Amino acid sequence: MDSLFAHRAFLRLWIARVFGTLGSQILMLAVGWQMYDLTGSAWDLGLVGLLQFLPALLLSLVAGHVADRVHRGRIVATCVALQALVALTLLWVTHEQWVSREWLLTVSLVLGAARAFQMPAQQALTPLLVPPALLPRAMAMSAAGMQAATIGGPALGGAIFLAGASAVYGTGVLLFGVSVVLLSGLRYDHVPPPREPMTIRSVLAGVHFIWEKKTILGAVSLDLFAVLLGGATALLPMFAKDILHTGPWGLGLLRASPAVGALAMSIVLARWPLQRKVGRTLLLAVAVYGVCMVVFGASTSLVLSLAALGISGGADMVSVVVRQSLVQLETPNEMRGRVSAVNSVFIGASNQLGEFESGATAALLGPVGSVVLGGIGTLIVAVLWLRLFPGLAQRDTLHGQG
Repeated sequence: MDSLFAHRAFLRLWIARVFGTLGSQILMLAVGWQMYDLTGSAWDLGLVGLLQFLPALLLSLVAGHVADRVHRGRIVATCVALQALVALTLLWVTHEQWVSREWLLTVSLVLGAARAFQMPAQQALTPLLVPPALLPRAMAMSAAGMQAATIGGPALGGAIFLAGASAVYGTGVLLFGVSVVLLSGLRYDHVPPPREPMTIRSVLAGVHFIWEKKTILGAVSLDLFAVLLGGATALLPMFAKDILHTGPWGLGLLRASPAVGALAMSIVLARWPLQRKVGRTLLLAVAVYGVCMVVFGASTSLVLSLAALGISGGADMVSVVVRQSLVQLETPNEMRGRVSAVNSVFIGASNQLGEFESGATAALLGPVGSVVLGGIGTLIVAVLWLRLFPGLAQRDTLHGQG
């Protein structure tokens, strides 16, 4: 991993993403806790996720087209600056005691729009900063940084929340500000492509590319359905408050636990990258994730719940590194923005839409029934994908043809 440190632009991006992720994590912890405190509604927690996903669904393909034509570093910097503005707005309305359900849903929509443009540009940026041979390790190192921030963010946010939501939002403004400064100074060789009109064909080129590459289609759709069904992030405030009987500090631990496992796994993968049988390893990791969700949903012990979430995070990290490496290694640079945009829609659906699914099913079945049923669904998906995408199951190395 030492050779990665010779690439200064990559390190600058890495540090900026860590600060930005810290800001995002504490921002969403505060939004989730405030929403549940205001409404006590699982449905409203799910709406927060849905309103972050809808802009990604509507804008990501256009955002991918933009990422293939505009300096990707400037796109990411602009999106992080918009998130800083959201945090500043929430600081203001909270301080003035104007915060409401409607305010929280509105800023969720704005955050979703910002991330719709940020994610394709950010994913397509890393391959420009390191040589192809180092890309799997760069992906793992990037994931390690993000997971460290995902651990630190909720823990930091939970501790700061003791001083009030305003203090959390103020911290978010500072963290996003540091990220913007670092991103603004990011330099890499950018050759503007020839000017051409934006057409339906050019916007949908990423969709066509993934459809033709069945191994990539299998990998990204596997993650979509597995996390869509098995995710429990939106329900963590309910588990913390009503089932495990803890407070904001306990919620912070629950949100951080998957990242603890993911961080440990990403460090292992950065040091010892996956070499063989990557397809079967991916499917096994998804099955382990499903089992962990069943255990978490049925648990009434904080310790057992933290352990189940931690192991689920490690399993999910295997999926992330394999999927992202496959997508970036097999996509030509002039199409990486559009292909990453399609991948971002899948990621957004599995996360934000998954939060809405969790909230909706919890409103009908309760939080325990929602999470246990979702974990079982994830196990079924892993078995189905073994049959539907035999090329993925048989994939041996990341660098092979898909």
